[in-house]
Amino acid sequence: MIIPGQGARDGAARAAGGAPRARGVARALLLAALALSALAPFALLAVQSGASGWYYPALVPPALDAGAWTGALAGGSALADALTTSALLAAGVAALATAVALPAGRAMARLPGPARHVAAAAVFLPVAAPPIALGTGLQVVLLAAGLGGTAAGVLVAHLVPAVGYLALFFLGVFDADDERPEEAARTLGATWAQTAWLVTLPRLARPIGEAAALGFLVSWSQFALTLTIGAGAVRTLPLEVYALVRAGQDREAAVGALLLTVPAMLALAALRWAARRTDALPA
Repeated sequence: MIIPGQGARDGAARAAGGAPRARGVARALLLAALALSALAPFALLAVQSGASGWYYPALVPPALDAGAWTGALAGGSALADALTTSALLAAGVAALATAVALPAGRAMARLPGPARHVAAAAVFLPVAAPPIALGTGLQVVLLAAGLGGTAAGVLVAHLVPAVGYLALFFLGVFDADDERPEEAARTLGATWAQTAWLVTLPRLARPIGEAAALGFLVSWSQFALTLTIGAGAVRTLPLEVYALVRAGQDREAAVGALLLTVPAMLALAALRWAARRTDALPA
């Protein structure tokens, strides 16, 4: 027996069931396209770093070897020296910027509304300013201080945007922080130093680690500030990669470019690992 309208209802049911599948396919294609666009440049760099005799118009390299990696990372090579310089600068900036930004962020969090907005805007200015403009202004001060063209001058220059980033980070941390453990410690007779060392720092270990990683990355990727303040005498990894590209040494430049991405990838992996270990709090 044919029920009137049954065919229309079946067609509507099939259409309703097909819509989620179509959306799922479209979502999968979009994710695949995003993954390809994100990974393709790094894959090309990896091939370029190992390609031997790869010239236009060849679509694939005739041979692969690790000569560029072993040569670039050998002791005394320009790329290895630049890698060491960048790592030391970034580590110093991470430690100093965290030490300065933590109390600054806590002080800003305690300010009343209008004053807090003014303070946040002040620390955000070095972050928002173009690096070349910031470097030009810092160059005048650092040259007068005798720090132009020195690693110490570059370190101070990197500290300016790093402290801005981290102060805003700690402002957010202390906005959501509960200070009752510190108040309880002081009530029980702990000194300021004892409270900071035994209560505050252990309780904020994870935000401090995240801030240090952020400060490291801010310094690690600096180009304009390093070039302006260092005057070409302080050879960091971004400057060395740029010089290799200009010189047409594509394999060594690809090695350096891949090395530049390592800290960021490690930071992302660490944040993902930490997020998985964080227990969700019930609402």
